[in-house]
Amino acid sequence: MKKYLIITLAFFALSACNKQQDLALKSADKDYILKVANEKFEKKKWKDALALYERLSNLVAGTDDAPNVVYNSAYANYYDKNYKLAGHQFKNFSVTFPQDKRAEDAAYMSALCYYEGSMDYNLDQTSTDLAINEMQNFLNNYPNSDRSKNINQLIDELTYKLEFKAYENAKQYYKMADYKAASTAFENVLDDYPSTKLRDKIYDYMLKSKYELAVNSIYSLKKDRIESALAFTKQIEREVPGTENAKTATDLRNKLLKEKETFAELEKKVEARNKELKDKQQAEEAKINAEKDLREAAKKAEQMRRDSAALATPAPAATFKIKK
Repeated sequence: MKKYLIITLAFFALSACNKQQDLALKSADKDYILKVANEKFEKKKWKDALALYERLSNLVAGTDDAPNVVYNSAYANYYDKNYKLAGHQFKNFSVTFPQDKRAEDAAYMSALCYYEGSMDYNLDQTSTDLAINEMQNFLNNYPNSDRSKNINQLIDELTYKLEFKAYENAKQYYKMADYKAASTAFENVLDDYPSTKLRDKIYDYMLKSKYELAVNSIYSLKKDRIESALAFTKQIEREVPGTENAKTATDLRNKLLKEKETFAELEKKVEARNKELKDKQQAEEAKINAEKDLREAAKKAEQMRRDSAALATPAPAATFKIKK
């Protein structure tokens, strides 16, 4: 019996709340709508509160109630997980009411909304870039804020997400055996994020990428790529001595030196073969030119013989036809 009584009371309470909501939505009384909206907000009925605050936006414009409506609307959207809209409203509040004591909180919440809207690392990171910019704006506008430490931690977290995405993209090139693209992509990660926590892993992939690129290179590029890979192994040994990266660099450098020796032997054979082919070609060209000279000489001699014969032959005597 008690259970049914509770259900009945809840039903009537819900009906009363719904009736109050409907009346407020249909009302033109600003104060009544605001009263109901604030009650819904206090009871954490975010969707009901938002519907009423939206109804109030034009009614309170230019009045003392406007800041509260904008502020509460922003928080209601935040709690209702409408982060993009909430961020816009918080930012609008901090810009429109800079003298309000809640302006700093609104600016902080705007940055936090952008943070909440940041996508997973493997998705588009436009929202992450916007979040970092918004947080940096907060630090610029409120450099002495107690919230600065938390904001800096969030910036570090979002920056790491961008680093990790760039790192994963570079790693995909390595997995596809596109070592040239992989090496360039990893170098770009280090250029863009010089303080990255992924430096050890990046160095490992860069060493292996440059090694594979050198070993599997075409003949015309192999020598330069071996030298480039050797130079990088020495750089790693200098920068991080005693680390796993330095150990990998030493191992690969020894392999590269052997590869360099093997290539030097091949280079000698290729040069010898090229010289042999060049000498053969030159001999063929000399033979062809000699034969051509002989033909030209024979032709010239024949022409001289003909010219001499023509000079030695007397001109024919003149003949006259006698008229009858």
